[in-house]
Amino acid sequence: MRDFWLYAYAPEVLDTEARRYPPIGDMAAALGGTGTIRTVPIPLDCTDGFNEAHYGRPELLLDPAARQACSAWSFVDDDVREHFDRTLRRDLASGAWDERFGHLRTQPTYEGSLVIVRATP
Repeated sequence: MRDFWLYAYAPEVLDTEARRYPPIGDMAAALGGTGTIRTVPIPLDCTDGFNEAHYGRPELLLDPAARQACSAWSFVDDDVREHFDRTLRRDLASGAWDERFGHLRTQPTYEGSLVIVRATP
């Protein structure tokens, strides 16, 4: 999760997400210790509301309704949301976001924290 660009703007949100889910290794062990873990590629035009669905469309996360679709935002203070909004707007206007992360705008898929953990006999 911390490799996603959002960590540069609102680390508290992703830290909250990381605390809410068990480590993948623990999940695999609970399934019997044998299985596969596969990253799920997220398409650029993903319509789901989780944070990484906006990997190449940062402007969408400036909409408070889009952030409300991801519950982790509800666990952080207003100051975090305001700081995120202010700094992302600034970096989008100046081109700083695009200098650092602009390649994501045309990347067909993103492999982030979304995985499938599958037990095998």
